[in-house]
Amino acid sequence: MKLMNHVGLVLLMLVPPLSSAHNTNHLKGQRSPYLQRAANQPVDWRPFGKEAFLEAQRLKRPVLLDVGAIWCPWCSRMDRESYTVPETAAYINQNFIAVKVDYDTAGDLVAELQRAQAILNLPAGLPLTSFITPRGELYYGAGYLPPVHSGDKLSLKEAMAEALRQYKDENSIRANSFNLDIQDLK
Repeated sequence: MKLMNHVGLVLLMLVPPLSSAHNTNHLKGQRSPYLQRAANQPVDWRPFGKEAFLEAQRLKRPVLLDVGAIWCPWCSRMDRESYTVPETAAYINQNFIAVKVDYDTAGDLVAELQRAQAILNLPAGLPLTSFITPRGELYYGAGYLPPVHSGDKLSLKEAMAEALRQYKDENSIRANSFNLDIQDLK
């Protein structure tokens, strides 16, 4: 009987508690190495598509769209510094619909996003961080955003707060946004 109790105790010690179970998001099963690398991040990432924008409409939240590439050191840095931090992920998951795009597999989309940000006089390099209404209006964006304010660079949290502030101002969005064609998304 004592041996059975010890075996049971050992087995319980081998099973991780539910709170430390590995996170997965909507990127699980994606073919892109960049998206696969983000599949276990605590941010509830989704691939770019109609489902993400329908969820944004349903929840009345803006889309935080992150474009990066597996070979981009600044993309890896932003992932490591911000998107793997549980507090940052919780803030994103509570306020945005998070969408991740691989630069190498979505050339036409990336070109349109970069053109839109350039027209709006916003940074348009890699990583590319775009804030988009559920209707497909790109209204705010940046490139690399550090975890803390640095010089003239806003932190990711400051940029997200600004994006939420602007999102609440419909008149500003109508006057200062770029309409992306999301009507025919799959």
